[in-house]
Amino acid sequence: SIRYRHPNFWLNLPQRTEVELLVRVSSRSSLQVPLALYTPTAFAELERDSQFGIGLFYGILLALMLVAPAVLYPVLVMKILCFALFACAFNLLIGYTGLLSFGHAVFLGTAGYVAGHSIKVWGFPPELGLIAATLAAAALGWVIGSLAIRRSGIYFAMITLALAQMMYFFFLQAPFTGGEDGLQDVPRGKLLGIIDLADDFNLYYFVLAIFIFAFWLIHRTIHSPF
Repeated sequence: SIRYRHPNFWLNLPQRTEVELLVRVSSRSSLQVPLALYTPTAFAELERDSQFGIGLFYGILLALMLVAPAVLYPVLVMKILCFALFACAFNLLIGYTGLLSFGHAVFLGTAGYVAGHSIKVWGFPPELGLIAATLAAAALGWVIGSLAIRRSGIYFAMITLALAQMMYFFFLQAPFTGGEDGLQDVPRGKLLGIIDLADDFNLYYFVLAIFIFAFWLIHRTIHSPF
């Protein structure tokens, strides 16, 4: 049989069946493009080559990230990784669910404020501060999502923008955020009481580990069968 490759399902056809498969690009358009058909052998070779290329690319990228702090300023690379992870999360929302959110930064800001305040004022170790920040951002996401998901399209985008602006003015005037001055002199602390994050290299590899785990989690979410 001939297999049609699709990320969500398989289509098996008899080998001698001559049929042309078409996919509609848009529900409002008459444009159609033919889909490629592969024999099992050709499909296996294509899949093997694709996986090898992707694995090689990720391996090279990981090697570059491991040696990056020896060449570049570690704090700069850490900021790049943080915003790259933010971009991956935004791509997960708009690229795979089609939900355009103008308030995505509110979750990043909320997590940052909670982490900084809990570590500086409450004396949390860095790992507990990050857990508290993640839970706070998730709780805020549940509240905003519960309100915004009732609408779609431009209305969804405008609701997320309005709620994000509301949270912006709240954080700007809240005493625990430092207002326009922000949080100053937040201690880095020691990870698990052992690894001193005051060292830029230690902090960089900690951030890199979180980035790799979060990127893997997003990848598994995208390619999950659910």
